[in-house]
Amino acid sequence: MAVKKGDSVRAIASMLANSLEAKASDARFPKYLFETKGEVLDLRGDYALVKFGQVPTPNVWLRIDQLEGT
Repeated sequence: MAVKKGDSVRAIASMLANSLEAKASDARFPKYLFETKGEVLDLRGDYALVKFGQVPTPNVWLRIDQLEGT
């Protein structure tokens, strides 16, 4: 999937399970990553900085292959 700034995305649960990102922190990801639309704010290499939801939540860096368009 080609991702660019401003795209609407959602995290893919199966791609996050047992990933390096899951092993580096709490593997219990919040539901909003999978249930709400996120907006790509920035891109660096294989990673995208994504802002999720309408409520204040931290922005998160995820690998592009862990995202799907909405």
